Amino acid sequence: MKELVFGHKNPDTDAIVAAKAYSYLQNKLGADTEAVALGEPNEETQFVLDYFNEPAPRVIKTASNEVDAVMLIDHNEAQQSVADIKDVQVTHVVDHHRIANFETSAPLYYHAEPLGCSSTIILKEFKQHGVEVPANIAGMMLSAIISDTLLLKSPTTTDEDVAAVKELAKIAGVDYEKYGLDMLKAGTNLASKSDETLISQDAKSFDMNGTQVRVDQINTVDLNEVFDREDGLRAAIEKQNKENGYDLFLLMVTNILNSDTRLLVVGEPQSVVEQAFGKKLEDNKMDLPGVVSRKKQIVPPLEAAFNA
Repeated sequence: MKELVFGHKNPDTDAIVAAKAYSYLQNKLGADTEAVALGEPNEETQFVLDYFNEPAPRVIKTASNEVDAVMLIDHNEAQQSVADIKDVQVTHVVDHHRIANFETSAPLYYHAEPLGCSSTIILKEFKQHGVEVPANIAGMMLSAIISDTLLLKSPTTTDEDVAAVKELAKIAGVDYEKYGLDMLKAGTNLASKSDETLISQDAKSFDMNGTQVRVDQINTVDLNEVFDREDGLRAAIEKQNKENGYDLFLLMVTNILNSDTRLLVVGEPQSVVEQAFGKKLEDNKMDLPGVVSRKKQIVPPLEAAFNA
C-alpha cells in the first residue's frame, strides 16, 4: 500500500529534502512511498535541488484522496501538516521539534531526538539499517543540516550534527563551509519577493495557551534590506492576522553573517513578548543579539511567558 512522505507547510530545506531522503530509505527497506511537499521550494531549497540535480517533489493540498497512510518528516503538529491529516493514518514520524497537538488512533513508529535537523536523525536510520547513502542524497541531507543550523552556528547544533555534516560532505564530495555559505546566501535574495511571500515562506503557527501565534523567519545579510520595507511587511502581517485568526505575529529577521535577529511584532498581547525576552519593544521592534533559532530561542520563552 503506497504512502506519502512529507514535511511541514511552508517547507524549508529540511522539510523537502529529508522527506526525499526518508522516502528513498523506506523504499530500499521494501515500502512503497513517494516524497511530496506541502508547498513550493524556496530559493535556498531550489539551489540545493539544482546543485545535486534532483527534481522538486510534487506539491499536494490533501492526502486522503490519494492514500490511506502517510509518514511525517520534520513536524508533528496538526496545524503545520496537510489539511486533511485527521483523515489519514500516520505510520511514521521523524522529527526534532516539540510534540504538540498530535495524537493517533493506532500505534506508529516515532523517532524524535533533540538534534539540530531531521536529516541528522535520518542519517542514523540509514546506518541502523545498513543502507548506503547515495552522493546526491548525502548532499541534500548535508544542505538541510547546514540550513537548520545556519552552518553549525545555531544553538540547536549538536556534536551529532557536526559529525553528520562532515560525513555527508565526504560522501557528497563538497567543501561544506564554502558550499554552505553559497547555499545560505542563495536564500537571502529578497528583492524579487513580495511582502506577502516574505512573511509566509517560513512561517509556522503555534497555539500558546489559547493564543494563536504565528512566527516567520527571514534570513538576510543586511537587516536594512528587510526593514526598508517595514510598512509593507506590517500591512501584509495585519492582513494575514485578520484573515487567518492569528492573534500575535512575530517576524524574525536574522542576519546570517553575525547571528543576530530583529523582531517585528504585530498583534497582541505584546506584553508577553516583552516578558519572554526581558526587553521593551520600541515601535513594535526588538533586537535580540545571538538569537537565530525559532525552535530553541523564540518558541520556548514565549510559551513560558504565556503559561506564567
